[in-house]
Amino acid sequence: MVYELKVNGETFEVDVDGDMPLLWVVRDHLDFTGSKFGCGLAQCGACTMQVDGLATRTCVLPVSSAVGREITTIEGLQSEAGKAVQAAWETAQVPQCGYCQSGQIMSATALLEQNSNPSDREIETAMSGNICRCGTYPRIKEGIKLAAQAINAMEVA
Repeated sequence: MVYELKVNGETFEVDVDGDMPLLWVVRDHLDFTGSKFGCGLAQCGACTMQVDGLATRTCVLPVSSAVGREITTIEGLQSEAGKAVQAAWETAQVPQCGYCQSGQIMSATALLEQNSNPSDREIETAMSGNICRCGTYPRIKEGIKLAAQAINAMEVA
């Protein structure tokens, strides 16, 4: 069946089975390969994209459920919060192997777009579904705090 998807602000038509996970459609049919496959069970967060602004595990989301929704991949992340998170990730030297980082960045951005001044507990809750095999959790939290400071400084200016 043909599905119309809006990904990174562009409309695409894909002819796939409606049960195919959005992750595979985006990676294999649209060639946005920044989001990764980790567990296939929505437990690790490597596949995280934003769907209607919410961090969403796309390895279990059927493509048929994504029709009519705004899908943002790491390649399309252009919001001020997204740019602030990406810059903070560099400053805090968050990535090691980098495999989980697109999912980490997408989750952190979704958090900061909803709450530009999260507490430690709110950060931990928002990021709890993202696993980092390298254990960079302290740097991830530092990166989120740096991004929040940058966002709040922009709002004041």
